Amino acid sequence: MGFLLFICTAGFIAAFVDSIAGGGGIISIPALMAAGMPPHIALGTNKLGASFGAFASTLTFFKSKKIYFPLIKCLMPFTLIGAILGVKTVLSIDEQKLQLVILILTFVIALHTFIKKDFGSHNDFGGLTKKNIFIGIILALSLGFYDGLFGPGTGSFLIFAFISVYKFDFSVSAGNGKTLNFISNIASLAVFAINDSIDYYTAIPLAASMILGALAGTKIAIKNGAKVIKPIFITIALALTIKMFGSLF
Repeated sequence: MGFLLFICTAGFIAAFVDSIAGGGGIISIPALMAAGMPPHIALGTNKLGASFGAFASTLTFFKSKKIYFPLIKCLMPFTLIGAILGVKTVLSIDEQKLQLVILILTFVIALHTFIKKDFGSHNDFGGLTKKNIFIGIILALSLGFYDGLFGPGTGSFLIFAFISVYKFDFSVSAGNGKTLNFISNIASLAVFAINDSIDYYTAIPLAASMILGALAGTKIAIKNGAKVIKPIFITIALALTIKMFGSLF
């Protein structure tokens, strides 16, 4: 009982944070492993919980009209393809080199967001063009692949991309990012399930706690916008940077 209480508490916090700024996996996955779960089972179990949390969050963003579907419907298929390719790819790159790239990228994102005071504070979206749709497709394919292959920080990268490329504010960017993240989660989850890498005894209560955390976090994100999302986004990006740095040594 104590084990499940610990896991569900971590799951609630992870989903709460993830629905606002991404990066919840840096809380839930270590918690599952700290409870004695093997890494591949922890990843699969977390993916089931995260998929339910992402669905609840996406649904709430949708009801609040914080998802720009004319763009998202173009990007969803490429996120799905990228995620499937990612989970099926045999790693041919040195994992430490990949972690170093992500380490640098997340630190730069956190620094840029901190320095640029008005970043994501206003919705200055100017419409869709062939150029920004093409850029979006490349990002959707790449981040879907990354999520299937490796994973940490995908939600944060998506939020940053939607602000940087399309000039959406933080809340709409979070809604768009969570929708694509849900798609990549489902693709990854299917592969974990096929390979019997999910502890359903733990995953089902974890999923319930993540739904509650996602609903709570999404409502706060929608209500408060950039003033809440931005500081949590910077904190998660820095936390991910520290985690990556620690894993290299």
